[in-house]
Amino acid sequence: MEEQIQQPLNLIAQVYELAVDYLVGYSFQILGAVIVIVAGFIVSRWVSRLLLSILEKRNVDVTLRQFIASTVRLIVLVMFATVALSQLGISITPLIAAIGGIAVGLSLALQGPVSNYGAGLMIILTRMYRVGDTITTQGHAGQVEEITLASTLLRAEDGELVTIPNRHIVGEVHSNSDENRIVEGTIGIAYSEDPREAINVIRQTLNGIDGVVKASSPEVGITGFGDSSIDIEYRYWAATGNYFNTIHTVNLAIFEAFKDASISIPFPQREVRMLD
Repeated sequence: MEEQIQQPLNLIAQVYELAVDYLVGYSFQILGAVIVIVAGFIVSRWVSRLLLSILEKRNVDVTLRQFIASTVRLIVLVMFATVALSQLGISITPLIAAIGGIAVGLSLALQGPVSNYGAGLMIILTRMYRVGDTITTQGHAGQVEEITLASTLLRAEDGELVTIPNRHIVGEVHSNSDENRIVEGTIGIAYSEDPREAINVIRQTLNGIDGVVKASSPEVGITGFGDSSIDIEYRYWAATGNYFNTIHTVNLAIFEAFKDASISIPFPQREVRMLD
């Protein structure tokens, strides 16, 4: 019984002696490595903040400057970690080889996320779009709220958040209309009405609505001739954050303006023939 208790105690004593010998023999190396790691965190944070400040003063896109600052911070940390390992007498060559092997294995196992990161990197570096732009892709439209390496976050006009993986954006067709979205509408008038007057009424109505972007003049004109009406199309820009509300306001305002101007909007007419 005493032998069974003594064996674990001897093992613990041996481990303790080895730990003490290691600390005594390598105490200065360990202290130096700790100091290097702490210095690495301090220096990397300082360099990151300094770089962010410089890029902000030069009006670099917020996503791009955050990516650059984070990358530089990581590089600085890796450099200090390499120095710390050398202080402990650890060779980093086998470690680099092991990390490379692990990276290859992970890239094969995580092809989807890795492709998202690659697409996100391309979006950030090529500046396909920026935070605040309005993009339409994959059947979704909204204002870009955040761009990460993995995904792009859109906020729709109704406040809905849409997360799109970056690999579904890069290589696909998408439109970028900065902070606004285009609106297209059509209304028909009777053939007995003057289309010039109707066009003028629509244009005045659009210019009098706050939600319509004034930087780009609305376009109004005849788009076609139907069976019972002259079709007039109007196109204008609306702020993304107030998109649907502007559409509803404009359509009601045009309807009321036509009513006040006594411009008739005809009902669809169909000719029915009875054959014997």
